[in-house]
Amino acid sequence: MSEHFEARNVFLLAAAQAVGLAGPPIIITLGGVIGQMLSPDPALVTLPVSLHHLGLALGTIPAAFIIRQAGRRPAYLLGAAIGLASGLVATYGLVSASFLVFCLGTMIAGFYGSFVQNYRFAAADSVAPEHRAKAISWVMIGGLCAAIIGPQLTIWARDAYPGVPFAGSFLAMSILALLAMPVIASLRIKDRVEEQTVEGTGRPLSVIILTPRFLLAAGTGVVTYGMMSFVMTASPIAMVGCGHSVSQASLGIQWHVLAMFIPSFFTGHLISRFGKEWISACGLVFIAVSALIALMGLEIAHFWISLVFLGVGWNFGFIGATAMLADCYKPEERSKVQGLNDFLIFGTVAAASFFSGSLLNSAGWDTINWLVFPAIAIVLLPLLVRAVSLQAPKAGSASV
Repeated sequence: MSEHFEARNVFLLAAAQAVGLAGPPIIITLGGVIGQMLSPDPALVTLPVSLHHLGLALGTIPAAFIIRQAGRRPAYLLGAAIGLASGLVATYGLVSASFLVFCLGTMIAGFYGSFVQNYRFAAADSVAPEHRAKAISWVMIGGLCAAIIGPQLTIWARDAYPGVPFAGSFLAMSILALLAMPVIASLRIKDRVEEQTVEGTGRPLSVIILTPRFLLAAGTGVVTYGMMSFVMTASPIAMVGCGHSVSQASLGIQWHVLAMFIPSFFTGHLISRFGKEWISACGLVFIAVSALIALMGLEIAHFWISLVFLGVGWNFGFIGATAMLADCYKPEERSKVQGLNDFLIFGTVAAASFFSGSLLNSAGWDTINWLVFPAIAIVLLPLLVRAVSLQAPKAGSASV
């Protein structure tokens, strides 16, 4: 019976992820374009995307607190209500031609995203430790549907609101959040029990964050997501700036988001076979390859292929980092560690997306991609060292 409920919850979390993650591709694809339409300063064109990520970062710790106090299902329903409001505010910003109100809407959408990002932890915490990587992967598969829904809504609904380009796309975000509510209401997750029964016995965060395992897990997540956001935020603007159409840019983001989530069908199996560290390292290498391809030319094929490698690299790196993080805390510590981890990741993502726009405007597309390599190197080396050190005892025992 327990296995039945575990599988049922993972399926429902994947479905909630599908509609919850369909909004960000709309914001990422159109945020910079709308910024060019409404922003009073060219350096602020990516501000809507940056504020979305900032809202995501600022929401992670409050979301973790609410989840701890109220339980996951009520907290996730609150998150969906916030998502509903975000789409309405962004739509009003477009209708009123107010850049400030539109940015407020994308920032509120980030708060919703802080709850959506917790779905992967709910899956990991609801299954046995040996099944965590697969459960995380299956929930992330929900993003595969989001990869189709989000960019297609950008195209199909862009003119749905007469006289206001793209307003229909953001109105559709509210509808998606509304659709998530009955799915979330069907969850049957036992939470809070372990944390409440041993409350106060966990280690302080000041101790946890200085452990090598946490530093490596969080660092891998920060670099993987940060570099992905850094490049992806600038990509649609760079494509349009190179003479490619908004539809081509939207399809490029769709291919990218598909590449982010299709590997989830087998990433969990790869982690079980080769280990979290090796798969995370492969992800970082793929992100470096993405930058290398982007530096080879400005044709639409260069952008699209680069974005595909960027997506696959994110999948391997982020799922691997999440699985690594799950080994860093005790049950009573999970809410605060998960909240801190996501705050660090999405705080970095917010900064990366903001500087991506201003740097693209001042230094160009090539500079964006050259900066990927040193960031990857900082984490890749210690990750490889740990992967080799974990493999060494196995090799030694096999030879005995």
